[in-house]
Amino acid sequence: MNHSTETQMQIRKPAAEVFNAFIDPAITTNFWFTKSSGKLEIGKDVKWEWEMYNVSATVATKEIVPNEKIVFEWGEPERRTVEFSFKSLSDGSTYVTAKEYGYRETGDALIAAIKDSTGGFTTVLDGLKAWLEHGINLNLIGDKFPKEVMQHGK
Repeated sequence: MNHSTETQMQIRKPAAEVFNAFIDPAITTNFWFTKSSGKLEIGKDVKWEWEMYNVSATVATKEIVPNEKIVFEWGEPERRTVEFSFKSLSDGSTYVTAKEYGYRETGDALIAAIKDSTGGFTTVLDGLKAWLEHGINLNLIGDKFPKEVMQHGK
């Protein structure tokens, strides 16, 4: 069985601008990770960092269709696939869908992984919307797991 997560959000900006927000780390760092070793490109691995959590991920871009789709693999030790799709709407806005699949967990571990991924990508898309539409960095990723909360468990 192929389990996956899917989240989505309308962003009131053109597809080219929304697409570029995921390709260009100078933009992405305003709503997702804090540091990147470079832009997403097919055949080139980049390292994304969340410095406040001392966490990083190696991202291997598998497919880029300008203004339509980005597919990459990430995760250690198990690799998962993430696909962002960008649909232009008639009012000039963009409907972004984020999917993650390739889960190998089972039972309660699978439920926890899907819950974590769904919440995470929802937060990313919410932050994207605030940044691109209003120029506001809500610090959603940084505020998701404050140290005092994490010391006592989720």
